[in-house]
Amino acid sequence: AASLIWGFTFAFQSQAADAIGPFMYNGIRMCIGFIVLLPLLLKILKGKDKAYIKSLLFHSFICGLLIGSASIVQQIGIKYTTAGKAGFITSLYTLIVPILSLIVGKKVSKRIWICVFGGLIGAFLLSINNEGGIGKGDIIIFVCAILFALHIMYIDKVGKAFNGVDLSAFQFLTAGIICLIIGSFVETTTLSNIKAALTPILYAGIGSCGIAYTLQVVGQKYVQPAKATLALSLESAWSVVGGAIILGETMSPRELFGCLILFVAVVIAQLPEKKKA
Repeated sequence: AASLIWGFTFAFQSQAADAIGPFMYNGIRMCIGFIVLLPLLLKILKGKDKAYIKSLLFHSFICGLLIGSASIVQQIGIKYTTAGKAGFITSLYTLIVPILSLIVGKKVSKRIWICVFGGLIGAFLLSINNEGGIGKGDIIIFVCAILFALHIMYIDKVGKAFNGVDLSAFQFLTAGIICLIIGSFVETTTLSNIKAALTPILYAGIGSCGIAYTLQVVGQKYVQPAKATLALSLESAWSVVGGAIILGETMSPRELFGCLILFVAVVIAQLPEKKKA
């Protein structure tokens, strides 16, 4: 359910891109996400000491900067590509994380390198246009995938020290406030703009940030991490379904083949390694 909600968000993002600027869109929807998580947050924060809260606010600020930057770049890119393509190219973060992990001294298995190669082929088939070039929007979304990979790596580094809802809620609040401040200077937003994008904003804020995240947290209590990650990988497939149902988007056979290769690469990359005897 979480992957379905996230996948359909791409279609709503595409609708919002025609009505409101990326900073104000993300600022409003992330603040809504914080408000949705607030009841859970208040319950969890009870009894926490000052040191925990101080550390939480610091790391939430860093996480907020990363997820905010990734979301802004994604929203800019989705204006120039389809929701389905954006969903699949964004999923490349799964393959980018192991590569960036080399910087901190982690080893990358041969299987991952094969998946990275396959993922790049799939992304190329998905993104190349009739003139033989890569679409502008697809390049921007690829940058977004790198930023999401950095966000995942930072969460991996500091996330175990905090409750998941705490960290998520405050990163949404941080990103939301920063986006609103920047948006007030660089974008011209009126009530009519907000009204035109209200459905996408509410879906992304309540559904994507609030409900889907809560479903993920609850679901992962009962599902092994590897299985949960594989289930969440369906987000990219749902982005195509959402784009087709909500926006009437279609894909060529080449693009669909690229989606298939990319999806297989992402899934195989997340399968657990076999333990050596």
